[in-house]
Amino acid sequence: MAEQSAPMNETPFTLPESMNGKASPAKAAVGDKPVFNYIASLPEPQRGIAEAIDALAARTLPNLERSVKWGMAYYGVGDGWCFSSGGFAGHVKLMFINGVNLNPVPPVTPVGMGKATRGVEIGTLDDLDENQLADWMKQVASVPGVGGKKH
Repeated sequence: MAEQSAPMNETPFTLPESMNGKASPAKAAVGDKPVFNYIASLPEPQRGIAEAIDALAARTLPNLERSVKWGMAYYGVGDGWCFSSGGFAGHVKLMFINGVNLNPVPPVTPVGMGKATRGVEIGTLDDLDENQLADWMKQVASVPGVGGKKH
């Protein structure tokens, strides 16, 4: 497991291999700043990958909202959280809530995140397919009750 260098006044933590509860000791909090602090706490290359995912989400989804939940960054628009991003040993998990309904369905079924959640594990910035990820972000944000407005 990779050790990370923490921001000042924080204790370094070891990135988990997979989901087994909280992904990090980051405290739950709503807003941009807690997510930016969480991302800054990650070691490289996870920090760079998480920064790229966050920037892509901000460019792709108007009115993007951020939160830290279960030790990961969560993103949403409208009336719900759409996807999460978290640093793990060797990769960043990008998980889409109700990902089973995306086209194409993302390949990774995470442990402990719900039966309908699907996503990808990104090991390097070169593995980040911005076009596909942006398409999935738009798709999941349009689902009523997840990202879109309920009718």
